[in-house]
Amino acid sequence: MIEVTSSAQDFLSNILQEQEIDDLHLKVVVLHAGTPAADCQLDFCETEEVQQGYERIALEGFNLYVHEDDQAYFEGAMIDYQIDGASGQLNIKAPLLKGHEPDATASLFDRVQYFLDAEINPKLASHGGHANLADIKEGAAYILFGGGCHGCGMAKQTLSMGMQDQIIARFPEITQVLDATDHATGENPYY
Repeated sequence: MIEVTSSAQDFLSNILQEQEIDDLHLKVVVLHAGTPAADCQLDFCETEEVQQGYERIALEGFNLYVHEDDQAYFEGAMIDYQIDGASGQLNIKAPLLKGHEPDATASLFDRVQYFLDAEINPKLASHGGHANLADIKEGAAYILFGGGCHGCGMAKQTLSMGMQDQIIARFPEITQVLDATDHATGENPYY
């Protein structure tokens, strides 16, 4: 799990105390785990705001909460605070956060989903959207759009004018890319 150095604990504890809020702690928020676009951040939280599924790590003066689904990404991770002259820097080092690209022996499904997460989803995220692989059958990859892409009037163009070409170029086993999303049920489309 995450090692938090004593210098980082001191620094973070001071930051929390400056907020003058009783029962204030920190929560690790993970974005795009297991992909090259992965990142994590520390957010303020009160104990009552922490949802189920989070593990509590008791530290000096505060708790750090990490979601159980993200724990594997933080094996060997470290949060450290280093002073350099008159300034300091908080660093979160999590070597497993970005995961590893599946090799050629992995299933086609896993390789395509990783490609979507690494190459396509960071671009769709600018519109609040994302794409997941639903299935691969007879050379066709079926994509489910979510977020801002679910119900978006531009989803068809996104698929046919960008995603399809990239996926087919990368995976010659795939001959077409189809939208499997029921766009009529989208709640917050980008367009």
